[in-house]
Amino acid sequence: MAILETWLPPSREHWELMNYLWQFFPLLTLFQWITDWYPQGKTSASSRLNLPGKYAWAVMETPGFVVLLYCMLRIPIIRGIEKLPAANWLMAALFTLHYIYRALISPLYLNPSMSPMHLFIFLSGLSFQIINGTCIGGYLAGYGPTTVQDWACTAPRIEVGMMIFFFGFIGNIYHDDELREIRRAAARNQKRKAETQGEKAKDGKVDKRLARKRPIKRMGINK
Repeated sequence: MAILETWLPPSREHWELMNYLWQFFPLLTLFQWITDWYPQGKTSASSRLNLPGKYAWAVMETPGFVVLLYCMLRIPIIRGIEKLPAANWLMAALFTLHYIYRALISPLYLNPSMSPMHLFIFLSGLSFQIINGTCIGGYLAGYGPTTVQDWACTAPRIEVGMMIFFFGFIGNIYHDDELREIRRAAARNQKRKAETQGEKAKDGKVDKRLARKRPIKRMGINK
């Protein structure tokens, strides 16, 4: 059953149209060159349209890999493809692994705090994830290579690509944890200072805005 007939999962015609239009996406970012308005993270703006950072990020990012996997399961049935090559599933697995960490594990379980996110940023990111997941998912699910022969002579590129992927993935996890430790250290220092001055934080909590400050530079990371 299609979520949105001929669009999700997409027909080949609609998938080709989406891919053609998607190449012009960078033009939509031109406004960021002339403005510093980006209400998320360090530039969060006070607004009644702000959403809780952790949950907004998770909901915004998750559709990327969910849509991709949905396409992988539905499009082969629609096109009568009995079995996709292992390489297709490998690419989908790497994409999913990246986003499970980025969309779920990191914000919901590892990050000590996240700044509020404006509704506009949330909707923009959500739209990006749905379209991106559909474009990549359509390619891997049946509109790109569909046989082992289509992947012939690509083994060296796949191996090199996987090494690059895991090098970047591990590096991303490592440096994310460095940033989290800086926040945790700042929170500990704030609490210690408050206790020293006899001003214990209410209910044992600390000011998250101060905890997000990055007062030192180490491990090649600018705070």
